[in-house]
Amino acid sequence: MALTFAGRQGLTVSGRPMSLPLKDVRALSRQMVGHFVETVAPCGTLPGDAIHGDITIITRVCLELAVSMLDGSNISEKTGQLEEAAAQWAREGVPIGTIHHAIHEGFKIGFDLVVSTALAEQRASGSADTDPMLAVSTADYRSILDGAKLVVEMLDTMTTAVSAAYVRELRAVVSEHHTAVHTLTSALLGGHPTSTMARECGIDISERYRVIALAIPSHPDESNPVLDAKVVARRKLRRVQAELATRCDDTVLSLLSLLSVDGGTLLIPADHITKGALKELIGHLSRAARVHITATEVTASTDTVPTAADQAHELLDMVTRLGSVPDLYHFDELALEYQLSRPGPAREQLGSLLDPLDEYPELLETLQIHIAHNLNRRRTARLLHVHTNTVDYRLKRIGQLTGFDPAEASGLWRLRSALVARTYRT
Repeated sequence: MALTFAGRQGLTVSGRPMSLPLKDVRALSRQMVGHFVETVAPCGTLPGDAIHGDITIITRVCLELAVSMLDGSNISEKTGQLEEAAAQWAREGVPIGTIHHAIHEGFKIGFDLVVSTALAEQRASGSADTDPMLAVSTADYRSILDGAKLVVEMLDTMTTAVSAAYVRELRAVVSEHHTAVHTLTSALLGGHPTSTMARECGIDISERYRVIALAIPSHPDESNPVLDAKVVARRKLRRVQAELATRCDDTVLSLLSLLSVDGGTLLIPADHITKGALKELIGHLSRAARVHITATEVTASTDTVPTAADQAHELLDMVTRLGSVPDLYHFDELALEYQLSRPGPAREQLGSLLDPLDEYPELLETLQIHIAHNLNRRRTARLLHVHTNTVDYRLKRIGQLTGFDPAEASGLWRLRSALVARTYRT
């Protein structure tokens, strides 16, 4: 059967239009809506004006669309009405599954009505005294077959119209929300007044935020010459954004998608997430990105968010310079290291303590990796591809050259401080 409905001859059974049982669309639509309220769970929770208004009207439109298709009439106007209704449902948050379930329930009722009416007419004519299905004429049998095929086409037409309009409108809604979140986040990070903007965006401003700086490394596939690196990077970012939306819903104000695939800034209300939960969140984001994400966090009041964001990114830069393992780092845990990174003569003096290692790059590398991996000799040896005895020898040699023994607490503190300061030397 062709998919073009306009101009096609209508289907008949026993010489009467197959659509005849559906002609009283007003009464039938009320019957169907009553059925929806009883059998389609979300419909029962809708307010009365929605059930007797929008739901009933669109059910009537679907019936009129079915009648038009059975009669071979033009359906473009009816599908347009269906698309408008689907767009409105998307904005109101009605699940698309509920819509499709209601459409299929309506088809069951309509199909049963058409078939039962046809069989009743066969019995009344006396041509189906024994088994009405065996006494149907060849013409009626073909019409019923065509009608069954047309049911599939009707469902295809309606579900396609609903799905396309629903997704299109949902994208627009998401875009509007994304723009609102971006605007509000930009205002918070810029230190601008946000009360009026928050009311317009429909987002509550918290008194305190966890300001998080993220560093997302490149995925291995971004270096694959066969693949498009930009596409791989965008897919990585979309996975992170999707995971973030799933885990935090609307509690996160994120600039992540507006910066780059390399990372960004997150603002999470401090009372919505604990340090432990935040660490779990970073782990989930890393698994979504399929790379190890490094994050730094500073908790601040709303009016100090701009300063906190600068500190978080400076802390992230320091952690990256030190070659620390990917993890979540809090400002209060690295306050000393952060202070050592501040410009001044003390930083220059500390950095010079490692000058004796300039001629021994393998010793400097050993010190960096050893400290970055929490003084774990075996891990340091594994990463350097050497024996643990070699690590011990190099650490001893570092102590001899610098005068600070990394095996002693005081010496290790000086060497770690010097390493922080040295990473900022020009």
